[in-house]
Amino acid sequence: MTIVKATATRSGSKRDDAKWLQVTPGERFRIRISSEQTLGTFSVLEVLADPYNGVPLHIHSNEEEHFIVLQGTLDIAVGDRRWDASGGTSATVRRGVPHAWCNPSDIPLRMLVVFSPGHIDGLFKETAGVSDIDKVTAMAARYGTQLIGPPLRGTVHSISSPPKSNGS
Repeated sequence: MTIVKATATRSGSKRDDAKWLQVTPGERFRIRISSEQTLGTFSVLEVLADPYNGVPLHIHSNEEEHFIVLQGTLDIAVGDRRWDASGGTSATVRRGVPHAWCNPSDIPLRMLVVFSPGHIDGLFKETAGVSDIDKVTAMAARYGTQLIGPPLRGTVHSISSPPKSNGS
């Protein structure tokens, strides 16, 4: 016997989910479809990363992460594999697999990131505006995400290596 689970979605978007937020300066995101709208099935974030921005190596224990590159180039490492994904391509990371990504180019990277299931959008909301790596690490752990290593490139800006201000 096959059981089919139907997923209901709630229409509309909350005003709070439509605004641009950031954790690392130069990497903005907005929640396009919240987990609340899909009853937790998935969530969709739009990400805009400035040149040489990225995220440190990390693992999601609870969800798959799907990248859909709209514009620019995504340098992505998934497990032992690393490649560049250009506009119009996509990549999927299974839960439990170490991965990191960055924008290696001089133009902005724009992509959609789909998480399934979607409750991790709460982590993004919670960490927006928090620059203390220890606080972000603790928040991430509550959502089943571990930060386990540095960004892909030494010159990339991330939460663990933010850009230096002109006064430093």
